[in-house]
Amino acid sequence: MQQSAVPELAHTRTRPIHWLATATALAGVVALSSVLQPDAATAAQRPGPRTQSAPAAAAPATDGVDFPLECGPVEAVVEREASGDLDGDGRAETVAVVHCDAGISTPPDGIYVLTRGADGARVRVVATLADPKDRYTVEDFAVGEGAVTATLLGYSSADVPTCCPDTEERVKWRWKNGAFVRSSPAEARSV
Repeated sequence: MQQSAVPELAHTRTRPIHWLATATALAGVVALSSVLQPDAATAAQRPGPRTQSAPAAAAPATDGVDFPLECGPVEAVVEREASGDLDGDGRAETVAVVHCDAGISTPPDGIYVLTRGADGARVRVVATLADPKDRYTVEDFAVGEGAVTATLLGYSSADVPTCCPDTEERVKWRWKNGAFVRSSPAEARSV
């Protein structure tokens, strides 16, 4: 039998007393840390010139806006709207889903971006994201994180009746290099 160069030590085997000692020491550290707290923070900003930021302007309203939509004798109806800062300038734009008030049929929708003019008062349409001429019905419309998202229901051909769209596409528009860029995730599909 060969003997080890290091003699066996009593603490190399754990026994209940070792676990009890460890738990007691840990409880002591926790109790001590709850009693000893750091001093209150005393840092203060140095007085200096103050700048006040102007209050954020309200998002443009859709009331009274002349949408680029040919409705004939009926009026344009704003179906849905949402606001958000789409171009990163700190001012909210409003995005509106609009169609002609056709009564009994399913009129195509348009998606328009509204902003305030330089004078801050006049509201104007600055972009058409979906044109009613393309015959889309808009679903799942949202504005968030600097983008506009929607599901566009459409038609595979002119022979498909307007009651029954047979294509569906999930799309996103994001402001990039001075224009709204449309992208379609890979999950776009036909119905």
